[in-house]
Amino acid sequence: MRLGFGSGDLAQNLIYQTICMYLLFFYTEIYGLDPGMAAIMFLVVRIIDVLWDPLVGTFIDKHNPRWGKYRSYLILAGLPLTVLAILCFWNGMEGCTETIKLVYAYVTYVGLSMLYTLVNVPYGALHSSLTRDTNEITVLTSVRMFMANCGGLAVSAGIPILVAALAAPQGDMPWKMAAFMGLGSLPSFIFMPFVPAIKRKVGKKNMFYIFLTIAIIGMAMLYVISHLGRVEDNIVLIYIAQFIKSTGVIVATGYMWALIPEVVTYAEYTSGKRISGIVNALTGIFFKAGMALGGVIPGAVLAFTQYQPAAEAASTLPKDSHAWFIAMLIYALVGFALLVFCFSQCKERVVMSDEATKNVKVSDLWMEFVRNRPLRIVAFFFITAFAMMSVGNAAGAYFMNNMETQTPLAQEGIRWLVCVIPALLLILAMFIISKYELTDEKMDEINKELTAKA
Repeated sequence: MRLGFGSGDLAQNLIYQTICMYLLFFYTEIYGLDPGMAAIMFLVVRIIDVLWDPLVGTFIDKHNPRWGKYRSYLILAGLPLTVLAILCFWNGMEGCTETIKLVYAYVTYVGLSMLYTLVNVPYGALHSSLTRDTNEITVLTSVRMFMANCGGLAVSAGIPILVAALAAPQGDMPWKMAAFMGLGSLPSFIFMPFVPAIKRKVGKKNMFYIFLTIAIIGMAMLYVISHLGRVEDNIVLIYIAQFIKSTGVIVATGYMWALIPEVVTYAEYTSGKRISGIVNALTGIFFKAGMALGGVIPGAVLAFTQYQPAAEAASTLPKDSHAWFIAMLIYALVGFALLVFCFSQCKERVVMSDEATKNVKVSDLWMEFVRNRPLRIVAFFFITAFAMMSVGNAAGAYFMNNMETQTPLAQEGIRWLVCVIPALLLILAMFIISKYELTDEKMDEINKELTAKA
């Protein structure tokens, strides 16, 4: 079950991490969108998500498809999600007006984001429906995050190499960019298996404090080193700083998903309803709000600093649109196969009764947000964490794409996107998580009481 459940996050990362890391780069460098227009589009998409996610969460909690309350959507929404992801990287609008190209980008990206919600919300709810055991939830989260980072590594390091391999003959392969981007996921293979032990040793909050601080130190190192000369001339130091930064980010943001089943259980304890879909929809609203902020900031900063797309000869990544399309095709199809595997291996064990299901309504989402203080803390933590990740992920390709060919102002803008803005967001995240009060001891008491009532 653990491997099957984790494969769902691996699948989503193969598809959606490609979008998060490389779609802005594709839009500005290959598709030809203005960075400012791309920033506005990313904001519009997230506003739509804020309206869409509550409807999805409520619908999921009110219905029981015959293939499973939550896992059914891995197939039903997974297939069209795969198609839309591929179409986002289709450059068949060459020669068309800017308006037509922009409309196509909006249609495909909005559609993809809505379908991603139809997969991600029930997948998140599936987590808390598999077991009530706190330790098993921690293990499931660790397996899930380990496999998610396998997907992240396959995307961050694999996409540059695959695109270069598929492109028309060019110069050197982008090994250095692939290594830099890959280091964003590599620490997961070292540290995530030890998360349960680290949490038991230092406690939940202290684990967040330690690793968020490590991430900030890595970002400060990246900023200083990038001022010492060309990135390529200091590549070893850059790699070390990226590894330190990524270690902190991966552990802190990876474990935050274990908080979701806790607030779902707390909601059941206080309200009598196990509204997993609604809680996951609510957290989805906030992590997408973070992604909205993170999606707008890179385009806005690039536009403000007058960033110009690199010339073909100066670009580290190929600009062959056919290669980008085929790369996304491969990743999306593999992702869908993994969603099917996840569907086949997971079975819900803890779900609402039919009577409770009938009473679920959209207003439950906002009522739960008001009365469930731990949920509010987690939601705001998600905003800052996902804003930080979105900014850093989108900026990485620009940082390693011969940044020195840009004007000094544009170079500094890229540094802020990679280092300064994410660090400021993490400082805010530390303050937010300090307010979270559901200790392991408290959760054990709640779970014992709920089990006794069952």
